[in-house]
Amino acid sequence: MTNPTHAPNPPSTPNSRAGRREWTALGVLMLPLLLVSMDVSVLYFAIPAISADLEPSGTQQLWIFDIYAFVLAGLLMTMGSVGDRIGYRRLLLIGAAAFGTASVIAAYATSAETLIAARAVLGIGGATLMPSTMALLRTMFTDPGQRAKAIGLWSGVMTAGVALGSVLSGVLVQYFWWGSVFLINLPAMALLLLIGPFLLPESKNPAPGRFDWPSVPLSMAAVLPVIYGLKEIPSEGWHAEYVVSITVGLLFATLFVHRQRTTASPMIDPTLFRNRGFAPSVVLNLLSAFGMMGSAFFTTQYLQSVLGKSPMEAALWALLPSVPIGMAAPLATTLVQKGVDRAYVVASGFTIAACGYGMLAVTGTDSLWLILAAAGVLASGIVMVMSQIMDLAMGTAPVEKAGVASSLMETGAEFGGALGMAVLGSIGTAIYRHGIPASAPAPAHETLGGALAVAHQLPGRTGDALLAAARDAFTDGMHGAAIAGAVLLLGAAVAAARTLRGIHVQAEVSKEKVSA
Repeated sequence: MTNPTHAPNPPSTPNSRAGRREWTALGVLMLPLLLVSMDVSVLYFAIPAISADLEPSGTQQLWIFDIYAFVLAGLLMTMGSVGDRIGYRRLLLIGAAAFGTASVIAAYATSAETLIAARAVLGIGGATLMPSTMALLRTMFTDPGQRAKAIGLWSGVMTAGVALGSVLSGVLVQYFWWGSVFLINLPAMALLLLIGPFLLPESKNPAPGRFDWPSVPLSMAAVLPVIYGLKEIPSEGWHAEYVVSITVGLLFATLFVHRQRTTASPMIDPTLFRNRGFAPSVVLNLLSAFGMMGSAFFTTQYLQSVLGKSPMEAALWALLPSVPIGMAAPLATTLVQKGVDRAYVVASGFTIAACGYGMLAVTGTDSLWLILAAAGVLASGIVMVMSQIMDLAMGTAPVEKAGVASSLMETGAEFGGALGMAVLGSIGTAIYRHGIPASAPAPAHETLGGALAVAHQLPGRTGDALLAAARDAFTDGMHGAAIAGAVLLLGAAVAAARTLRGIHVQAEVSKEKVSA
């Protein structure tokens, strides 16, 4: 096994503990990570103002929303492999420069086409930042206990960023103009570019082999059609074009896997999966993202369309479940450090999350506090899982392949999130449509939003009756999806207890000294 190349300012060596420098560097790394996760949801309240200013078509508006996530998901594996070759710090700084530049272009865009292009570049930058932050964390924290705490913080920041993005966008749009939601990226990126070269160590694989260019389009052709199909199914249904899109993606995924197993210098080294614990970590991480995003599909609509909260009110209420989330990862880390088998901690996290789904399954049409409690319990369980699974995956992967290992975990999470929304969303939609009266207008049969729009146009009791029926039907759909989610997570708990039992992460996979 080879070691990363040497450079000035080496990080902690095996069997040493990180000091003030490494923890300060971690704080710097959290800034771009927070912004990358926030950019997933930062347009939620800005899109009406953007629509009024730039007048995008319906298709363009969808691309303004989705192009960031598509590009991010499609390039994660590529950028993880690039980081292993050119160095994680270098890739991080390149990504920060691209992210900051694209943020300025997006903020002052004068056309929908310019904004879409800027969002695409933001996705490219995000794809460089996410695996780089985790790979650098893996390099800086060689002590298992400290690394577990650092990864717990990483997981918490990722989860909090998505929730914070929507609220922050609402505040900024209310007091400034829509471009301000992009300009908030600049101070953090500038800080990273200024002090990153001095605080962050450089590390890379000294013998990665030739870069496998054919794997780049293969990986994107595998990821993008599947993500696209899964994202559209919850709202549009299982139309042929989405099923074909997923099928095409899976065919390319088969070709991609075949190439990784047969080429001399693969983008994703198959030997990663020989480390006991890595393959189960990828699968369990996917299932945890499934649970998290599958529930978000319902809770956000419930707050706005069932309880009648404004978008801003719903976003502010949705922050409350973040309070217990902040304690979940440290609790899981403490339990593992006190000798509790990680398998049982992860299984407990899945079980807690399943209890959150159980609470969703008994939520009525006027249960604000129950829905918030359910979201908090579910998310806390998932964060317990994600923090421990990520620590296990990064602890069992060689340091010199940390970028690829991180990108695999994050790509799996992207798939899991899209799959959760598609499967649970489809279950909920099917139950919803079955519960809507046959005499209701066609738009009411499609979505709860369509039913609300129609109900407000109908006279008196007719509109009220449709409104009540639609809210009941949506809640019933949420109950059915929650039961399915709970069963899946309980199955994941059993799988975690069986596959992870007895796996312990050593201080380093390599016995030799590691330095950046």
